[in-house]
Amino acid sequence: MPNVPQAQSDLDLVRQARLGDNAAFDRLVCKYRPRLLALAVRYTGNASDAEDATQDALVKAYRGLGDFRGECAFYTWLYRITINSAKNLLLVRTRERAVASVAGMEGDGGDASTRGQDLETPERLTLTEDIRATVNASLQALPEVHREAIILRELEGMSYEQIAEAMGTPLGTVRSRVFRARELIDRELRRVFDAGLGRQDKKARASR
Repeated sequence: MPNVPQAQSDLDLVRQARLGDNAAFDRLVCKYRPRLLALAVRYTGNASDAEDATQDALVKAYRGLGDFRGECAFYTWLYRITINSAKNLLLVRTRERAVASVAGMEGDGGDASTRGQDLETPERLTLTEDIRATVNASLQALPEVHREAIILRELEGMSYEQIAEAMGTPLGTVRSRVFRARELIDRELRRVFDAGLGRQDKKARASR
């Protein structure tokens, strides 16, 4: 039996799902949900939020199957929907935190301050936790387009060509964004770990 190309296999499942075959869509979900969840986790920085964003994306994908024309890989289409769902969820969470902060300031400020000091006590953190927190914070602080590019390259393992297709961006721009993202993360990581991302920074070492 000849091998069926991956894209064609996805297209077949999409066509079947459009005709009401829920099992066909379930197969697509089983195939791509773990990758979408991992992507959402890196984008939101929170497993619970990532779960919500992924579920929302899959619901939107199912309802929008008629809009998928096969002009790009099915995963690329799912990726775009998941990123949009994650962005929307982050906006909601940002508003919720802002409201909670205001409410906290209106309450017992002393207790809130004490809790903040407790959470920020460096002695309670190991080096590994410092590194993880720094990398995650650096990812969240990156400009959106740089964060998307580095997540797809380093965490999703996509090629530069695939990232360019997914983001609708020229290949050279993708390479530049990934490079810039790496440099920014490396700079922040060196604050807690001398080796940074493992790159040899002769100028930085010479200045010490």
